[in-house]
Amino acid sequence: MSVAREHPTPTSTARALLAFLALTFAITWGVIGSYIFWPDAMAARFGQISGAHPLFFLATWAPAIAAFTVVVTSAGLGGLRRFLSRLLIWRCPAPWWGFILLVIPLVYMIGSTIKGGPFLAPKPPEGVGAMVSLMFMMLLLGPIEEFGWRGVAQPLLQRHVAPFWAGVLIGAIWGVWHLPAFYLAGVVFAQWSFLPFFIGNITLAVLVTPIFNAARGSLLLPMLFHWQLINPFWPDAQPWDTWILVGVAAIVVWWKRDMMFTREGAVTEVIPGEVRP
Repeated sequence: MSVAREHPTPTSTARALLAFLALTFAITWGVIGSYIFWPDAMAARFGQISGAHPLFFLATWAPAIAAFTVVVTSAGLGGLRRFLSRLLIWRCPAPWWGFILLVIPLVYMIGSTIKGGPFLAPKPPEGVGAMVSLMFMMLLLGPIEEFGWRGVAQPLLQRHVAPFWAGVLIGAIWGVWHLPAFYLAGVVFAQWSFLPFFIGNITLAVLVTPIFNAARGSLLLPMLFHWQLINPFWPDAQPWDTWILVGVAAIVVWWKRDMMFTREGAVTEVIPGEVRP
């Protein structure tokens, strides 16, 4: 990934990817694992863990922290500025914008309807204002992960494998990365079943892949995609949302099979303007 060399080697790409993954897992599993193995000591020192706890934010931000570390180590602060410029890439074919803004909410609404639930999430006693506040707080959680998953991991993997397989690999890693949270009381994951969640992670990583490539490496669109997945206005549709999305992913992969199973046109730049072999 280095921009300092005229011809970066596959070894440097592998080293950057391994460094990113090692730091991501070390931070998240270190924080969450400490609360799993030493709950009383951690609670006494830092307070009970919850979705709003600063350490939960730290664990969630691990992919971004790892991505920034890898980029700065490789290309300095100038490289980080160019990396962050990918937040400003917003041009993308209209159907993908429609997918993010319309199809994802419909999946939750249809899934909730199938299981006999509401079309929208019930309004809390605090009112709609509380849901709006939560929605913006969510912007600072899951979407921040995309600095790592789509910012670093996706382009590095697409240097060696077709986008479909890059999406599958990232989805599997993403799912395993979440695993400790399923053993942690006080967070939403403790109430979920891991297998459907794992399948859902792979499905979502595959779904966001053609959006990422169509937007030429945008970080903005994957972040909006991720934000829609945790929008508090959408109702609980488990497990139907997962199974519907699996079907949607199958359709998208078939529709875009020409770009999903070839590396031609796949985004491979982590830092815009970096020298590639």
